[in-house]
Amino acid sequence: MTPTITAFAASPDRGRGLARDMRVRWALEEVGQAYEVRLLSFAEMKEPAHLARQPFGQIPTYEEGDLVLFETGAIVLHIAEGHAGLLPVEPGARARAIAWMFAAVNSVEPVGLEREACFFLERDKSWYAERMAMLAGRIRDRLGLLSRHLGQADWLDGAFSAGDLMMAGVLFRLKPTGLVAEFANLAAYLGRAAERAAFQRAFAAQMAVFTAGQSGGR
Repeated sequence: MTPTITAFAASPDRGRGLARDMRVRWALEEVGQAYEVRLLSFAEMKEPAHLARQPFGQIPTYEEGDLVLFETGAIVLHIAEGHAGLLPVEPGARARAIAWMFAAVNSVEPVGLEREACFFLERDKSWYAERMAMLAGRIRDRLGLLSRHLGQADWLDGAFSAGDLMMAGVLFRLKPTGLVAEFANLAAYLGRAAERAAFQRAFAAQMAVFTAGQSGGR
């Protein structure tokens, strides 16, 4: 059965691959699973039909028969568990890959999201500059620890896994800040992720939505 995911009809990232449906698209491309996309406006995301799928009115969601999932990490884990290629077969390595998925969204992403919120919502505050500097420091601390673990390895724990997919997804959102570039091995890690054919296909699919939206608006 072909799954259906939801995505922004008009993504705030202007098709740059930063919206979270990118991680789901990428996972599906990695395992060779065809999928369909239901595009939603911001208004439609708050309507009862979507809230029944995603209680918080966000994207993406994942539908496969009677199964409906929300939360990117849960969706990617479901895809990885149902197909070969994103989780190691050996139990210990498999558990570590899953741990890195959790680390991406629990240990690294929150500090970046806090900075995003400050940038978009608090620029008019008198303490904006000081808070942004403090948040940049916290992000550097997390990236420094991640950089130390990665060292000169290509991936976080042996072969590329769903843990790398989720971590790279988080780092892509941080890339515009310039903070990732301060760590040469993390910048190279992100470059390797972006070179993967599955990532390229997912990125092109997300960009095509933005391009179509631009064309339709002319």
